[in-house]
Amino acid sequence: MRTILAAAVALLAVQALHAQNALEVLHIRGPIYFIAGAGANITASVGPDGVLLVDTGTDQMSARVIAALDDLRRATVPREAAPAFGNLSKSRLEPERATPPPPKPLRFIINTHPDIAHMGGNAKLAATGKTITGGNVAGDLGDAGDTSALYAHENVMLRMARGGNGESGAMLPTDTYFTPYLKFSHYFNGEGIQINHMPNAYTDGDSMVWFRGSDVIVAGDVFSTTGYPPIDVARGGGVDGVIEALNDILDIAFPEFRLEGGTMIVPGHGAISDSADVAYYRDMVTKIRDRVQASMKKGLTLQQIQASRPTRDYDPRYAGGSVQPEQFVESIYRSLTQQPRGRS
Repeated sequence: MRTILAAAVALLAVQALHAQNALEVLHIRGPIYFIAGAGANITASVGPDGVLLVDTGTDQMSARVIAALDDLRRATVPREAAPAFGNLSKSRLEPERATPPPPKPLRFIINTHPDIAHMGGNAKLAATGKTITGGNVAGDLGDAGDTSALYAHENVMLRMARGGNGESGAMLPTDTYFTPYLKFSHYFNGEGIQINHMPNAYTDGDSMVWFRGSDVIVAGDVFSTTGYPPIDVARGGGVDGVIEALNDILDIAFPEFRLEGGTMIVPGHGAISDSADVAYYRDMVTKIRDRVQASMKKGLTLQQIQASRPTRDYDPRYAGGSVQPEQFVESIYRSLTQQPRGRS
């Protein structure tokens, strides 16, 4: 009896561990998929041109992410199509293939910012991919095809290069941008992709990724459905920058009806959302910022402001995240005191 009971307990423990480590994969729209459970949310574009990832989760979950991507690539292998020429269709020009073409590799990774939950899997995932080059390219071409290309804002690379957050050289971006936005020079899986810089938000190197054809925006950690936004003042973040970034998302997004539906928005953590969710979150951050600012004008100290609980009406929804109410209030206080640089 004890042996049976012990075996049952062990089985339950294994099932619980499996459930804890399981990934949730959801189709959003077009070639865009949502992968949850690997740390921060991951967004994948999977199609005839290969795979593009926005963020890579933690290093510990890399094997599961790679397996999930393999499943997606096998499930989405396209049967190549071509436009008709007069009365001749592709089927008359070319015999039907007995087997579909093999899926193409992971080609691009975009990091929204330099946190382990978002870029911990960079090295292992990039090593499974290939960079396909052509036309005018620069740099050392000897290893150009060995790994996926890693994109991030220049400030992300500079901070990662300094280390101190568990980074390794293989995690560093291979390509950076320093302008307000970067547009991919060509369609990928049938659509244009644009990376927008969100300065002085969570950090000074946050990026938002916009899949223009699928109408999907990946917001990174400036938006979450499960907790208050992390604001890293030491790395150039600020509450006003978070509010600006949320407003930028709302400016780009198109709601279907009264802020509901339409553009799908992937948060750094939590569930797939729409404009209504982002507007609610923006209003929450703005209200708490205003409360802290009003208390500061009255001469209250940080400890007194925290004791007044300016987040109290939002705590039931957001206090369970990684950022506790007192931490959120402190980050607002610090950012209002230091006044990070505004948008150039």
